[in-house]
Amino acid sequence: MRLALSISLLLAFAAHGAIAGEARKPEFLRSPDPAAAKLPFSEAVRSGDLLFLSGQIGTVPGGDNALAKGGIAAEAEQTLRNIRQVLERHGASMSDVVKCTVFLADIAEWPAFNEVYRKHFSAPFPARSALAASGLALGAKVEVECIAQAPPRARR
Repeated sequence: MRLALSISLLLAFAAHGAIAGEARKPEFLRSPDPAAAKLPFSEAVRSGDLLFLSGQIGTVPGGDNALAKGGIAAEAEQTLRNIRQVLERHGASMSDVVKCTVFLADIAEWPAFNEVYRKHFSAPFPARSALAASGLALGAKVEVECIAQAPPRARR
């Protein structure tokens, strides 16, 4: 009886390990946008209970990669809208964001970026880093990447 119980426990732990191992495999999440499908990165990667979003810039949806016009405030607004769309596409929201990294083409525009940022995030704010870059994709003024808490996985 004891041997059968030990074998049952061993099999249960082995099965749990296999299930947990499956859950640990990263899931590479692609954008439904045909233009984005050509890019050499995923819009997000789910690893365990976290979503890692690729950096977003202020491109206006529509396929021509045009940046929002109007300077840092307009680009920041569009960037954060793009982040919201990626999160929602994968079952998360802005309130699930735990960390942001902000890249600015000009660190002097940090206060203007913060004004827009506060419209999209409220206290308690995600952890955040901000730095200046010598150049961003498509000549953008701002790029933001985020890590968010992922929604629970559907049971299989």
